[in-house]
Amino acid sequence: MLVSVRTLTARNSQSLRLQLCRSFTSGTVDGFTGAIGNTPLIYLKKLSEKTGCKIYGKAEFQNPGGSVKDRAALGIIKDAEASGRLKPGGTVVEGTAGNTGIGLAHVCRARGYRCIIFMPNTQSQEKIDLLKMLGAEVYPVPAVAYEHPRNYNHQAKEFAEQLPNAVWTDQFDNVANARAHYETTGPEIWEQTGGTLDAFTCATGTGGTLAGVGKFLKEKSGGKTQVWLADPPGSVLHSYVQSGGKLKERAGGSITEGIGQGRITNNLGTFVTDVDGSLHIPDEESIEMVYDVLDTEGLYLGASSALNVVAAYKLAQELGPGKTIATILCDGAYRYQSRLFSKKWLEAKGLVGAIPEHLKKYAVLD
Repeated sequence: MLVSVRTLTARNSQSLRLQLCRSFTSGTVDGFTGAIGNTPLIYLKKLSEKTGCKIYGKAEFQNPGGSVKDRAALGIIKDAEASGRLKPGGTVVEGTAGNTGIGLAHVCRARGYRCIIFMPNTQSQEKIDLLKMLGAEVYPVPAVAYEHPRNYNHQAKEFAEQLPNAVWTDQFDNVANARAHYETTGPEIWEQTGGTLDAFTCATGTGGTLAGVGKFLKEKSGGKTQVWLADPPGSVLHSYVQSGGKLKERAGGSITEGIGQGRITNNLGTFVTDVDGSLHIPDEESIEMVYDVLDTEGLYLGASSALNVVAAYKLAQELGPGKTIATILCDGAYRYQSRLFSKKWLEAKGLVGAIPEHLKKYAVLD
């Protein structure tokens, strides 16, 4: 029996609709927390071509809360729930430079908790505003060293201890942070590179990402995948690795937010002796990379992400052609744009000269 073209077209159209429906259904997730993770691994074409390596950036800015810290936030809260320390209707308190607080605020809204954030008053206004819009109570406090009793982390802990059914999530020393990356980020990177990863590098603040990802990659590769720490000015971790484990006093600072450290956190301590090397990345190079990847790759990255890309590029040069290297694109530039793309801010920081002339067209804010 002959079938008309119109009938065939109708059948094909119906078949396509069913396929699309099945595709979308299989891609559904359970709420905000179900959307965390499984981010793309982006091939950085220009830098790869320059080095003869394959350089990839894990697009953590595509997490629903906009940063890699969504993973730690969810992992820490799930751990507190499982242990019975956090019960329905409870309060979550944290000291954070920004992105962990944003991740916690999102997860708290999704799971019905009150969220209180203590943070250094040096952080960008975009972050503070977003935290408030997400329903978090924000307490900006003077930025002092961890050793100072009024450090934002200590204030968060003290505040949580005064409240019933409250937890201080303790992102720096709560190893549920590193575990979240061991269980999710590391396996994703390994699978996305087909198990051919030669090296991984990223900066560290809490140490959770480097420790969790690094531990998984080392175990999975039988120690063949190198793991390097990237470090901004004002941090002691580069010198710690280079000196074989000696901590020096912290001095100076960086325009990057949420990375660098003056001590070995519990999270980092789970892995730091297995780090293969470290790279010191000046602010000038991070700023230049912010503009370079925007121009060449179309990626709108924050300074910490750009620092990680610089580190991956330098590591590719260190290891030589033919290697596969991955890093973390922590977040986008949206939370820092009033600084990173401001002529006045760049001039005040002495960073205008770090941007090549052909890229200064992106510094559009006064």
